[in-house]
Amino acid sequence: MAKDTKESKTYYLGTGRRKTAVARVRISEGKGAMAINGRPLESYLTEEKDRASAMGPLVATELSSRLDVTVKTHGGGITGQADAIRQGVARAIKVMFSPPAERKSVTVGNVTAVRSRNTQSKDGGVEEAAGDENAIGIIKKLRDGNFLTRDSRMKERKKYGLRGARRGTQFSKR
Repeated sequence: MAKDTKESKTYYLGTGRRKTAVARVRISEGKGAMAINGRPLESYLTEEKDRASAMGPLVATELSSRLDVTVKTHGGGITGQADAIRQGVARAIKVMFSPPAERKSVTVGNVTAVRSRNTQSKDGGVEEAAGDENAIGIIKKLRDGNFLTRDSRMKERKKYGLRGARRGTQFSKR
């Protein structure tokens, strides 16, 4: 007996980064469930500020009750992972509402994975495609809320001859 009666599922992928944390995000149409490394949101992110950060793009675009979010994250600390999830969710929503010319999809069985395609033109600018007004509004909300921008602050490396990145050894007069 083959399970051909199962309907096809489409996932939109996004990757987020913050410090040394990396989050691989997969969103699909659903009821608003969010799972991080196989655990519910409230169980994984115990602090309210981290939960608000991770849910930020969904709340800003008013899609929190329409999308199911699955996240695999590693590296960094809890707050870094929450900010990486935030960027990954925003990128996945952007892929979901971008025109088909800017997407790249792969289908395996009944599952379709859609990710963004590099749409840089030869002059270095990003091509803007005319699309649905609602989609443009959602992407604009994400951009205006700084959800798509990567926070580039990283820990400074230790330098030779110093105790840390900038701290030198204590001077002794005698």
